[in-house]
Amino acid sequence: MEERIFQAVDIGTTKVAAIVAKQTANNKLEILGIGTSPSFGVIRADVTNISRTVDAIQKAVSEAEKQSGIPFKEVYVGIAGSHINSMQHRASLTRKDYNEVISQKDIDKLIDETTRLPLPPGDMIIEVLPQDFKVDNNFQVADPIGMLGTKVECNMHVVTGSTIAVNNIIRCINEAGLSVKEVIMQPIASAAAVLCKEEIESGVALVDIGGGTTDIAVFVDGVIGHTAVIPFGGEIITEDIKTGCRILKPTAESIKVQHGCTFTSENHENIVITIPGLKDRPSKEISMKMLVGIIQARMEEILDSVMHEINISNLGEKLTCGVVFTGGGSQLKHLRQLAEYMTGYDIKIGLPNEHLAKTKVPNVDNPIYSTAIGLIIKGLEKEISEQTEVKKVKKHVENQHIVDKPKEDLTKKPIVLEDNFEKEKDTQTKEKTAIEDESKKPKVSKLLERLSKKFTDFIGDDNLADFTDTDKNK
Repeated sequence: MEERIFQAVDIGTTKVAAIVAKQTANNKLEILGIGTSPSFGVIRADVTNISRTVDAIQKAVSEAEKQSGIPFKEVYVGIAGSHINSMQHRASLTRKDYNEVISQKDIDKLIDETTRLPLPPGDMIIEVLPQDFKVDNNFQVADPIGMLGTKVECNMHVVTGSTIAVNNIIRCINEAGLSVKEVIMQPIASAAAVLCKEEIESGVALVDIGGGTTDIAVFVDGVIGHTAVIPFGGEIITEDIKTGCRILKPTAESIKVQHGCTFTSENHENIVITIPGLKDRPSKEISMKMLVGIIQARMEEILDSVMHEINISNLGEKLTCGVVFTGGGSQLKHLRQLAEYMTGYDIKIGLPNEHLAKTKVPNVDNPIYSTAIGLIIKGLEKEISEQTEVKKVKKHVENQHIVDKPKEDLTKKPIVLEDNFEKEKDTQTKEKTAIEDESKKPKVSKLLERLSKKFTDFIGDDNLADFTDTDKNK
């Protein structure tokens, strides 16, 4: 099997992650290298400083290239932000070649039709996700490829966003010396890395708590039903700690990572965190109870927003597998207990190891890499899907000769019948004309023709030739 290399860049609010992986024999991914760099040019997943973002991308890519020994060229890129919106659309296609099986080209036509939807000024369609299909009278068809049918309909989940925001991300990638292979919505990518097939089929909501945003993706019956982006995440918790405790932002981030907790308890009453003072200033002491109170208040706000998105999706009753949390924010202690208390769902902390093979790169299953690994997985899934579609069409062509040829329905070929009628009419006219011409010949001519034939038969062809030559000599 040909070795396939996949590369991706995740541009986040707190970090930029570059990752490279290869496809294994069992269609899993072996991570070859990961590079990270602090992100200073992004606010809430929106690029606000091109040069600083380009610099962060180059540093992350350089680290990944050094670790893997593979240069970066084409990359999958994730996108999120408060400008992201989603809506539902139903597309339909009437096929002329109804004797041919439905192929990926037909699905692409439905998607292409959806991309022409009218949008508000400044918006563009980022992604079109097919949900369920209908072929003629067959409802809820999961995969119509390989079927026969005249009319194909599909419910589409359409993700839209700001044209400027998308162009800024593409520009950053290009100025870093790379090219964009595809732009993928971050919650879709994270879901691909964390969720298994059974969870998607049963019904589950994925919540990716990143630095600047919290991404949500709701799946029911194997298809995506709702997506949303909440414009705050772990970064705002750090800002709250900085303001509430009157400390520097790097110190606040360090305290959050080391001592962060989302659920207060009696054990926190007498715990004190000591912070070294700056220069000649004395050290500072912070109450653990106050720290947890700040984190819990902000996390409850995030969870309220998550529940709001689940409620407006009208899919909350179908979440058999509950809610799966991932991303850097999911590493806060006791998040599971707080989320279960506030949402009433079964809660799981998801790790991006569902589709990974063994690798020498350490710590690849950390939730902070969920989006980056998911971008790679979406690229792999796309290529596998294209291969599967080619095989289906090839199999249909090979089996075509064993299928009985259907009887011709004369009612379905009026044009052909008309053409045959005209041809038959012309033939009859020509024959009639020939007969009429034959009847117009004089009777004397016919008599001479018969005498000439009898004379030829009497003397023979050879004698006739000698006779003709003798006559010429005279």
